[in-house]
Amino acid sequence: MSSLPSEQGVETSLLSWLDGLGWETHGLDGSQGASVLDERYSRSTADVIYWDLLAEQAIAMNDAVTEDNVDRLVSSLKLDLDTDDLLVGNREFYAILTKGKQFQIDGEDGTEYVYVDLIDFADIERNRFHAVNQFSVSRGTTIRPDVNLFVNGIPLVTMELKSLAQDNDYYDAISDLHNYEETVPRLFVPGLFNVAADTTALRYGAVGAPTQFYMKWADAPEQYESDNEMRQAVQALCNPATLLDICKRFVFYDQRAGGDAKIVPRYMQYYAVTRLLDRVREGEPHPDPDERGHLDRGLIWHTQGSGKSFTMLYAAENLLSQDILDTPQVFLIVDTDKLASQMRDTLSNIGFEQSVVAESIDHLQELIEQGRSEVVLTTIQKFQDVEPNTQGNDEVVVMSDEAHRFMEKDLGSRLDAALPGCFHFGFTGTPVREGDEKSDRNTFDEFSPEGEEYLHRYSVKEGIEDGLILPVYFRLRHQMEWNVDEAGLDEEFEQQFAGLTTEEKREFIRESVTSRELAELEPRVETVVDEIDTHFDGVDKNGWKGMVVTPSRKSAAMYGERLMERRSEDEIEVLYTATSDDSDLIQQFHTENEERDQIVKQFKDEDEPKLLVVHNMLLTGFDAPNLKTMYLDRNLKNHNLMQAIARTNRVAEGKENGEIVDFQGVFENIDDALDYDPETQEYAARDREELFAELETQLDFVLDIFEDIPMDDSQEAIDQCLARVSTHPEKRKFKQGFRRLQNLYESVSPDGRLVQAGIQDDYKWLARVYTAFQRHHNRKDRPEDAMREKTRDIIEEHVDVGEIKRDFPVYELGQGHLEAIEDMDPATAATNVAHATREHLQPKTGQNPKYKRLSERVNDIVEEWEQGDRSDPEAVEALTEVEEEVLTVEAQAGDQAKAQAEFAIYTHLTEETPAAVDSEDEAQAIAADIVDEFEERIDRGYPGWAANETTVQTLEVVLLDALLKDHDRPALAKDDAFLDAVRGYLVENYV
Repeated sequence: MSSLPSEQGVETSLLSWLDGLGWETHGLDGSQGASVLDERYSRSTADVIYWDLLAEQAIAMNDAVTEDNVDRLVSSLKLDLDTDDLLVGNREFYAILTKGKQFQIDGEDGTEYVYVDLIDFADIERNRFHAVNQFSVSRGTTIRPDVNLFVNGIPLVTMELKSLAQDNDYYDAISDLHNYEETVPRLFVPGLFNVAADTTALRYGAVGAPTQFYMKWADAPEQYESDNEMRQAVQALCNPATLLDICKRFVFYDQRAGGDAKIVPRYMQYYAVTRLLDRVREGEPHPDPDERGHLDRGLIWHTQGSGKSFTMLYAAENLLSQDILDTPQVFLIVDTDKLASQMRDTLSNIGFEQSVVAESIDHLQELIEQGRSEVVLTTIQKFQDVEPNTQGNDEVVVMSDEAHRFMEKDLGSRLDAALPGCFHFGFTGTPVREGDEKSDRNTFDEFSPEGEEYLHRYSVKEGIEDGLILPVYFRLRHQMEWNVDEAGLDEEFEQQFAGLTTEEKREFIRESVTSRELAELEPRVETVVDEIDTHFDGVDKNGWKGMVVTPSRKSAAMYGERLMERRSEDEIEVLYTATSDDSDLIQQFHTENEERDQIVKQFKDEDEPKLLVVHNMLLTGFDAPNLKTMYLDRNLKNHNLMQAIARTNRVAEGKENGEIVDFQGVFENIDDALDYDPETQEYAARDREELFAELETQLDFVLDIFEDIPMDDSQEAIDQCLARVSTHPEKRKFKQGFRRLQNLYESVSPDGRLVQAGIQDDYKWLARVYTAFQRHHNRKDRPEDAMREKTRDIIEEHVDVGEIKRDFPVYELGQGHLEAIEDMDPATAATNVAHATREHLQPKTGQNPKYKRLSERVNDIVEEWEQGDRSDPEAVEALTEVEEEVLTVEAQAGDQAKAQAEFAIYTHLTEETPAAVDSEDEAQAIAADIVDEFEERIDRGYPGWAANETTVQTLEVVLLDALLKDHDRPALAKDDAFLDAVRGYLVENYV
């Protein structure tokens, strides 16, 4: 069995990589590195910034800051950390970090206000960079992230690390970071982003980001490239130059009605912008398009879902803020009014100050002539009637979204004429390469200089590997059997082909009738609708939604009518436009813009509608993560097909993949449907047979864990299974393997082959094992509630959960639990006592130093057991001793907060700092006086009292009074570690 590094090993590796980047690193030897800086800069654990270090740097970097006034600066900054809303506080402090702190200076000529730099972004060598482990912060509760990165004493990055060897991964680290943000938000007010990592993977996310927005950093400049992906990510993301560059120029705050969000760049956004800026820095635009050289254009080819809009905005922000051009005018060009409206909202939400929207052709003409240094948002269509050669700024940079539309209707020529001397960058997820190399519709010829296909690319494959988009699987349904209802065919058709048999008519229709005509034939409509109705039951069961794409308004209306007959009318919406000249069939589903917008909003945010039937709508610029399945009855190709595929590949929690049910045979020959490189063809959409094959492979992988164990429902068999997965690597393989298996099963089902191949029976048995595993290991009363819908149905139908509860009861820590352990087999007993003790101790570790030591002992024992360094009986014996000690400590501490706090302080004095007191009686007296003063002087009658700044300050006085006035113990009063510990005991026992 290969050995995985412990959490301490992960921490040491990460610190060593940071050390190689030039960070002053503490904790490489396994000690608490933060204690070095705590002592050097006299930090109390109530503080989140090394104020003395920041004061030194502020004086060194700012002429206006001196030894005489720096304390006033620090006091003002401390007030800036007080906030009731983490993101609001983070946004306001970010402005201080990047623009400076306004500071009043009293001089001989009177009072003036200056801006004080806390970080020198221009000369990074003037800053101090520290990387330390175990940075403890106590404010209401105590947290101790694994690694923190400080710039001039300010915590910009907080890292939480896990080890797969201890059954934890980066998801657990993210969960811990979220808990830290909630319990001690003050630490994250100055923060840039957080890092969650385990033995093999690293994710980073902005302060306040939910789990799904923690991302990979999967690329690096040559000097940081490494076969070790984690090392490469740490060095490429956290080297001082990149970190400060991101901090200064790659942060937006999206303020919207649904809640604020901090946005930091994804790696492909950062590197694409970097290359674009280099191109502008090195190049020179030429007014004659035929004479354009190598360095005045470029193509950014990023797959849909990768955030092209924000890539453009990051580029615009950097062009305006850096000294690359003197006074650049930047044009953001989109191809529809709806996209312009979305981009306008984004510019407003992020507070992009130097921006204007071209409201009309005349307004655009005016903006071009004025040439002000700002961002101009417009649609490409507005260039249709703009006068040529009126460019008022020689430093123009154009960025065209959906760049293939730039070439339509001679719009590109109009733009070239209006802005003859400009840099022009195309952004697209679906470049067009139609016809021969000199075709008028070739994105690469238009935007890529000779010898260069693209300036930067982020592929579908990379998007799937990074988890930004999902794989999409297709199933062919174009060769379905359907009856030719002769009465349903028009009279002319019948007369012309009266001599044909039914089979011959069917064959003629397939070969000769257009896809539009085919989709409007009554018998086929009935068959397709039956297929959609049946298939969508499985999609709807797991809470996902669907879209039917039709080739005509008539077919859309026909599908809509028949689907409403089979399902609730509220579930179905039909979207297209109609005129008064259209038939009643078509007119009944006519929708106006506002109505369609409302339907789309409800589709994204509400339970209904569940299924959209569309014609010529929502195939571009429509992102709904809850859309899983597209029923495709329209013959799409190339970039149009890529746009359609992208509608189903958006990420949502629990969504394993998107899928397309193909009624037109579009995917029968993928080479014809997608004229792209082989990688794009392979990953854009994959045959559903591959998904079924993946399910079979994953099922075998999980079943192999239980080789030689009878696959029956006896308690003996389940006991053997649980014993098999009680230690690593089998425990980890089963947890992760079944989670993956469940996702695949939910995606494939319903499928008759699941029953025919015996997969469903095997899955039922594994679901029973997993239910027992979850109850036994995670002590969940109803583990089935956390499972997905189809799996839950299987459990409810085939698993006697009551029997599992009886066979694998949840024990509370106590004498009854100790007695029950005696009757368990060693592996089961070790698992049970480990989980019970960990769960019992976890919320208590801050209440008493003994609980913390006992918790550490449990972790050490479990790690040794899971790594094979302790046998099952040895682990049971050691863990049982810990449980008995826990019960003894609880009995000594009592049930009341006052007694528990006194016992904690007494324990610390007698066991952690025994030389600081003369006797146990004195320790008891000190503890009692501290708690009495605390109860008398600290107002605990309101929510959040523990984290209130007044509480923190009053508690400081309480401790000093008790130690100095009542007991004359100056050494204890100066012992920051002791004071921090006591604060924690008081708060943890009274909250």
